Amino acid sequence: MATKTITVTEEAYNRLAHLKMGKESFSETINRVTGKRKLRDFHGVISKEFADELEKNIKESRKVHKRLDEERHKKLMEAFNL
Repeated sequence: MATKTITVTEEAYNRLAHLKMGKESFSETINRVTGKRKLRDFHGVISKEFADELEKNIKESRKVHKRLDEERHKKLMEAFNL
């Protein structure tokens, strides 16, 4: 396996060292941390129909949570006579 030597600040080294898990090497840590994918990387993975249904469910869930938050807020206001 080919390797490269890089220079990083002490702060960057300490931050990376803090992210290490167990006996994980720095290379493994870098690969784990930078291996996260962007949402656009998933374009085309699910069908339009599934995406539309998912979006609909998320919007409905947000409405329900907003309503519940408003109800809790109202009860708190009543409990403290505000």
